[in-house]
Amino acid sequence: MYYVTKRLEISASHRLELDYESKCTALHGHNWIITVYCRAEKLNSNGMVVDFTDIKKTISERLDHQCLNDTLPFNPTAENIARWICDNVTNCYRVDVQESEGNVASYERD
Repeated sequence: MYYVTKRLEISASHRLELDYESKCTALHGHNWIITVYCRAEKLNSNGMVVDFTDIKKTISERLDHQCLNDTLPFNPTAENIARWICDNVTNCYRVDVQESEGNVASYERD
């Protein structure tokens, strides 16, 4: 099995839709640190699991410097963002999304 990891940082704002009172329901921003984990049993025709540039492009073009509520079709919690990234990056099996120091959400495929 081959593995690659890509770590990148994006800046984006969001507001959470919650069923309880929280300051996070107001629009605010983060410098998100995203770590993407991909794997494949066989390498593609270029000898890669996935091109690192493609990972960055998939995430940055859609999310960087955006209001995530306007860009994503769901409540943009770190957990939901991790799942969306995993679903949209080739050969991805795990994503860690850090929205601030000490606050990390992960999604991993079974």
